[in-house]
Amino acid sequence: MTKKFAVFGNPIEHSKSPPIHQHFARQFDLDIDYRKIRSTPEAFASDVERFFNNGGVGCNVTVPFKEQAFELCDALTHTAQTAGAVNTLYQDADNKLWGHNSDGAGLVNDLGKNHQVEIKDSAILILGAGGATRGILEPLISKQPASITIANRTVAKADRLASEFNSIFDIRSTGADLSGFNRAADLVINATSASLSSELPISREDVIANHTICYDLAYAAEPTTFLQWTATRGAARSIDGKGMLIEQAAVSFFTWTKMQPDTAPVIEWLAHN
Repeated sequence: MTKKFAVFGNPIEHSKSPPIHQHFARQFDLDIDYRKIRSTPEAFASDVERFFNNGGVGCNVTVPFKEQAFELCDALTHTAQTAGAVNTLYQDADNKLWGHNSDGAGLVNDLGKNHQVEIKDSAILILGAGGATRGILEPLISKQPASITIANRTVAKADRLASEFNSIFDIRSTGADLSGFNRAADLVINATSASLSSELPISREDVIANHTICYDLAYAAEPTTFLQWTATRGAARSIDGKGMLIEQAAVSFFTWTKMQPDTAPVIEWLAHN
């Protein structure tokens, strides 16, 4: 029997989620129908309800509906509650709508498993204080870094986000000028949307050293502006978000099916597509 899955977003035409999940499903001889569904803020709730009423097993949620999906849920996993956003929806046996967030786990898995980046005891600088940063903070904290600093143009927004997590970790905050960060980082993560418009989210060269790993949550056919800049500044490695995309999809797939896919061949496939 074919199992129905989908990804909701707007725009959604560019999404790689259907072929990624088809790759996962073939590893288990699982027959799935995974579709892209373009929605609107006004229709999102009814579109999700219709999907599950028509036999949907689970769905992913991407921009701009992650916060709206959060509000739609009857129940939330701890990870989703902490992130304040949902990218994975499913129903339990009582038709209760559950929300989960796999983004942070996807990032941590990509860094550790695919790139052998050691997060423990590292000094982390995160650029941006939006929903993407909120979604990755707790998984990063769980790996016991030495420090985490959030840099944002609006310092008050970085302050607020840091304070929300201060009960579990002493997160620092600073402005876009990085005046509160006076050393080279071990790991710099670009969680802003700057790469989508080919802008540079950082200008301070001294936070990049020859041991610094630079990671952009975004990805494109060519290295993003941020990754091009960090590479020319002598960063040890400059990594884009393709692996995170696949690793977070694997977490969603396991959430729905309780089957753990092998991500390596799918990462290899995406590198050439």
